[in-house]
Amino acid sequence: MKRNIPQEIQPLKALQEFTPARIAIGRVGTSIPLKQALEFKLAHAHARDAVYSELDINNLTDLLKLFSLPVLHLQSRVGYREQYLQRPDMGRRLNEGSIELLQEYHNQTDVAIIIADGLSATAVNKNSLGLLQALIPQLTGAGFKLAPISLVEQGRVAIGDDIGHGLHAKLSLILIGERPGLSSADSLGVYLTYGPKPGLTDEARNCVSNIRPGGLSYSKAAKKIFYLISEAFKRKLSGVELKDNAGLLES
Repeated sequence: MKRNIPQEIQPLKALQEFTPARIAIGRVGTSIPLKQALEFKLAHAHARDAVYSELDINNLTDLLKLFSLPVLHLQSRVGYREQYLQRPDMGRRLNEGSIELLQEYHNQTDVAIIIADGLSATAVNKNSLGLLQALIPQLTGAGFKLAPISLVEQGRVAIGDDIGHGLHAKLSLILIGERPGLSSADSLGVYLTYGPKPGLTDEARNCVSNIRPGGLSYSKAAKKIFYLISEAFKRKLSGVELKDNAGLLES
């Protein structure tokens, strides 16, 4: 028997205005309505597709020419996607060919920008350029010397330690696809690490997440990232010891 619950007695209904989360979706008998059930399955399919998506290397390389910086194509020790999902440790380190490529660069730099697929290349393909267009002018305007931009396939967050260290950068900044959720398969995360070197763990990093049109905007994310980078250089540290005292982001 179908039972419709009047909107005025659904206390969570008003919250739908503020979140894409599945709340106050109603029910039919002991189940959820068909439309919402199908939407859930579609969102799950989008999340799975994002995990197996690939970096659009050629297009990203062309788009990154906008910044007049060399673009390096690097690879983790992972050989194929299933291995990436099963062996996170291999996604955290560069393969031998990539290590040799970085050895060609000897100049000291301030910031190494790294773009890696992570768990959603879809997020990177959609959002990395927009974020960098908002961020890089702030960095260069403040006098930071940028290393070549690295495009990394099958990479995890910690691979930024190898790359930043190899490029003699004081700070590594990795843009990476976050684990897709059932309300967002295109969420970009950014992790920064002062003094990058192999062997660091997550407490050494700061993170700004949910960067996408439906989440944290490019301009607000860039402002927050620039603040953290500036503070990291001022204090010569990052991670749990670097507190964000800039206040809450405006909605």
